[in-house]
Amino acid sequence: MISTSELHALASQIEGELYFDDLMKTLYATDASVYRMLPLAVALPKNSKDIIALINFAKHYNTSLIPRTAGTSLAGQCVGEGIVVDVSKYFNKILNISENEQTVTVQPGVVRDELNRCLRPFGLFFGPNTSTSNRCMIGGMVGNNSSGSTSIKYGVTRDKVLELQTILSDGSSAVFKDLTSEEFDQKQTLNTLEGDIYRTVKFELSSKEVQKQIESNFPKPEIHRRNTGYAIDELIKTEVFSDLCVDMAEEKKPFNFCKLLSGSEGTLAFTTQITLKLDVLPPVNSVMVAAHFDAIDKCMDAVTIVMKHNLFACEMMDKIILDLTRHNKAQQENRKFIKGDPKAVLICELREDDLKTLDEKSHELVNALENSGLSYTNPLLKGDDVDKANELRKAGLGLLGNMIGDEKAAACIEDTAVALDDLSSYIKDFSQLMEAYNQKPVYYAHAGAGELHLRPILNLKKKKDVELFRSITTDVAHLVKRYQGSMSGEHGDGIVRAEFIPLMIGDENYNILKRIKSVFDPQNIFNPGKIVDAYPMDKSLRYEIDRIEPEIETFLDFSSSKGILREAEKCNGSGDCRKLPEFGGTMCPSYRATRNEKDTTRARANALREFLTHSEKPNKFNQKELKDVFDLCLSCKACASECPSSVDVASLKAEFQYQYQKANGVSLRTRLFAYNNQLNGFGSLFPGVTNFVFSNKGTSFLLKKMAGVAIERSLPLIANKSLSKVVQISKNKLDTIKYIKEIYFFNDEFTNHLDTSIGIDAIDLLKALNYKVTLVEHSESGRSFLSKGLLEQAKEFANKNVTVFKDLVSESTPLLGIEPSAILTFKDEYLRLVDDKSSAEKIAKHTFLIEEFIQNEIELGHINSAQFTSEEKTIKFHGHCHQKALLNQSSSFTVLNLPKNYKVTIIPSGCCGMAGSFGYEKEHYDVSMQIGEQTLFPAVRNANDDVLISANGTSCRHQIKDGTQREALHPITILRRALI
Repeated sequence: MISTSELHALASQIEGELYFDDLMKTLYATDASVYRMLPLAVALPKNSKDIIALINFAKHYNTSLIPRTAGTSLAGQCVGEGIVVDVSKYFNKILNISENEQTVTVQPGVVRDELNRCLRPFGLFFGPNTSTSNRCMIGGMVGNNSSGSTSIKYGVTRDKVLELQTILSDGSSAVFKDLTSEEFDQKQTLNTLEGDIYRTVKFELSSKEVQKQIESNFPKPEIHRRNTGYAIDELIKTEVFSDLCVDMAEEKKPFNFCKLLSGSEGTLAFTTQITLKLDVLPPVNSVMVAAHFDAIDKCMDAVTIVMKHNLFACEMMDKIILDLTRHNKAQQENRKFIKGDPKAVLICELREDDLKTLDEKSHELVNALENSGLSYTNPLLKGDDVDKANELRKAGLGLLGNMIGDEKAAACIEDTAVALDDLSSYIKDFSQLMEAYNQKPVYYAHAGAGELHLRPILNLKKKKDVELFRSITTDVAHLVKRYQGSMSGEHGDGIVRAEFIPLMIGDENYNILKRIKSVFDPQNIFNPGKIVDAYPMDKSLRYEIDRIEPEIETFLDFSSSKGILREAEKCNGSGDCRKLPEFGGTMCPSYRATRNEKDTTRARANALREFLTHSEKPNKFNQKELKDVFDLCLSCKACASECPSSVDVASLKAEFQYQYQKANGVSLRTRLFAYNNQLNGFGSLFPGVTNFVFSNKGTSFLLKKMAGVAIERSLPLIANKSLSKVVQISKNKLDTIKYIKEIYFFNDEFTNHLDTSIGIDAIDLLKALNYKVTLVEHSESGRSFLSKGLLEQAKEFANKNVTVFKDLVSESTPLLGIEPSAILTFKDEYLRLVDDKSSAEKIAKHTFLIEEFIQNEIELGHINSAQFTSEEKTIKFHGHCHQKALLNQSSSFTVLNLPKNYKVTIIPSGCCGMAGSFGYEKEHYDVSMQIGEQTLFPAVRNANDDVLISANGTSCRHQIKDGTQREALHPITILRRALI
């Protein structure tokens, strides 16, 4: 048993970070697989000296090291009981790019898509392209020998690795690269662990009988997706074994241990530096043929037909995946090419530099499909539609977590690959096997490479399904062996498939693997239980089997997910929340700032799941660890739409805050922010005095100091008259004699006291466009209370507002608002809060952000550009997070483009970083500004002075002002000023 003091001593020896608190161990207990093991500690090393110190500690205390990058492993490679070594934070540098040699040297924590962004100016790229490419890292891709959609054209990671700098299990360094026979022999003379490794491999693989044994038992050589055990079948193809090589026609290659280390899952050595062979960028023009099928077997039969057409990708999605995309906000736009209700879609990508040639080849492919009679339609996708279809494909893995309830698509047989000529027969046999188990599995992914990600639907909380988990995997392993396929195509062996390696390659070959592992790692400190001497595949699961489900009462309604625990359990660990700002979207702002796993959406869901499941406290939410993990959540709501599993962490945080504060009380600052509308109401009685106190350096300093607000922040000023007073003064002028439609205007709490001028602009604009604007007495939205977890107060406001509007709002009399965070509560939180849900749902259907309403009216022909100026203006627009998550930015873009000579671009920013009160709070100020600096602030600063900056969120405008000293205008103000 390793003591806390011994871990403290280790922490003092390394320059990086070492954590052994319950929260961090919990967050690293799972990856994207079905497994859970609580580690001893989590290390974030800064350099090779740190890794050596960790190796020495593991040897001395008989523990292990589990290497980890993005933690998206599907087979349990990143879980273990030793020290998880996360290299994603500090080992993330691109060290050298050689344009002439077409190579790049990187550290293992470099993100794949980030690497390719840097390589693009050189006309080069790293070919293997996984569905997780915007967050997966090169070290993990080497560890798993990743492939992805492009492998049919560019090969797999193993084909690209030229050199690895590593640290061996004795703490010594070793560089593995191409060696001639003479250089190999020199290595054997070394009186070191490295020498032992070369001598052992030469001894093990030199006999002709062993080579025949390897060739006859390993997967067929034409299957390029093959990760079954260590790739000793690749080593015998080298010139070191040329005299005895089984296939003398095979071209003799230099010996390179990188072939073995690729796919070794960190079980042999610790890699610190990777040199890769690059490819020239693919042809610029692409077309995708999306063949639709009414049966899986027809789709499989079509694969050999389409693969004769020099495809760059050939990917499949089945009906289960496609149906899940219907309910995911981010994917609804991407699936618009789907025609009818196909059982399967095969997306086939062609690329050419010459458009005419591309057109000819795409028509040849369509003709081939039509002549086959297998598909029922074959739409051609071009331009952005190709990217959308690829995004839809990439979302497949995460979408499987979006299945409501405990039954999920289980990753166990999802990585099988067979020769392309065997694929159709294999799938027919597989389908019969699944029918015997009464299973309707999921089929998706890389059909063109002979690999489909096949998943049974199982409830791994139940013993009978865990038994099925093993028996189905065992039967499929035998089926794959019958076709001499690979059980592990690209996701690795890990825990889930390592048990089956002896079956797949034979006991004699398996014993060779064990001896190779033993010479590399005699004390078994590197990622034990993977590949050899495997952990049982049906133990150490994420959920306790046949457990009594915890009874957890919540204030918010989580019935759509069958309770808050299952809402958290929807997170399958796919790690979409770790994508970086340059890859678009908003999720997850805090991770983008800190690059800490603790600050991901995944971490929050994992932590909540763990403590709600395992805590014995009467109030399971009353955990300091949960307070820590939710601390930097900005409640931006991006996870509800961008997470393929649609894990709604904003709602989880609101519920947590409510329950935690029940046990620990509500702070003064929380109350001040929650009740800001009431305070602003008092301040509006004497706006001059209030604004002096808010803006005077001395008084504002004292006020901010007392309230826990960042000193650097400016405080929002009170309007001279509230909008309600302005409307009351001019109420007789609100009606228009002739109007197109009557609308109800929601005078939210931010508009009423702070942004009165924008409210006036909105009313004036709507009246000028011939709409009758009606304001009625109503409550504030409750947004401030929701953001602070004061749910009882928020519910009171929600119920009052539903009562006010339920008999007023309809299709012909919609409800409009100008502040996204306020008006969108009607479409989001109110549905979880209110008592009268049917009325809330009715109101939600007819509630619109003002830009959304105007966009609809433009489409109906009620509003047109002739009503606006022909003056030229350039505008840059930043959208509110809640708009992005619950709607989209197209409505604001359309509205701003209404004047015919206005040129509008959307700033590709995520969250602005303010997020209501978050950016005001002193401990969050730095993170808030870091988030702003990622994309938003530079884009605003780089805009010329004559460019209008626009933002429709009150917090966003304030953040832009504080961060760039530029004034941002609401789109409605810009449009009102553009009226003729």
